[in-house]
Amino acid sequence: MAKSKEKSKDGGGTIALNKRARHEYHLDERYEAGLSLQGWEVKSLRAGRINLSDAYAIVKNGEIYLFGASIPPLLSASTHVVADDRRTRKLLLHREEIDKLLGAVERKGYTIVPTALYWKHNRVKIEIALARGKQEHDKRDAEKDRDWNREKQRTLRAKNPLG
Repeated sequence: MAKSKEKSKDGGGTIALNKRARHEYHLDERYEAGLSLQGWEVKSLRAGRINLSDAYAIVKNGEIYLFGASIPPLLSASTHVVADDRRTRKLLLHREEIDKLLGAVERKGYTIVPTALYWKHNRVKIEIALARGKQEHDKRDAEKDRDWNREKQRTLRAKNPLG
């Protein structure tokens, strides 16, 4: 019998994470959305060239668009393509998901922020989250908790010679 070659169909998994979103916002519900891209943008994503830190999603005409994400073109991009690295890109969601997000943004004052960009079956997917802004004292509390957990783990490792 011939062995089948195990080949990764996802193209490498995670492309980019938005760590700043977890620091700046309380993230409530998460959704997976498709992303409408041009060919040169996909090539740039394969090279790992994207910045999600200033990105957010806006609702316009009953559709959701990703605004502020920067995908710089590769140096070897075609000369006949006009590359706008900060263009507004359409997010592909089901109607009921769009309605849910629209209601939360308009009525409850949420913001839609991207948290991760990844490959799924050779397609680019983006994880977006409904987010509420953190106040300064919330950020400090989260940092204290993170430092305390880190120190606790160090202490436990120092006391446990097996680990």
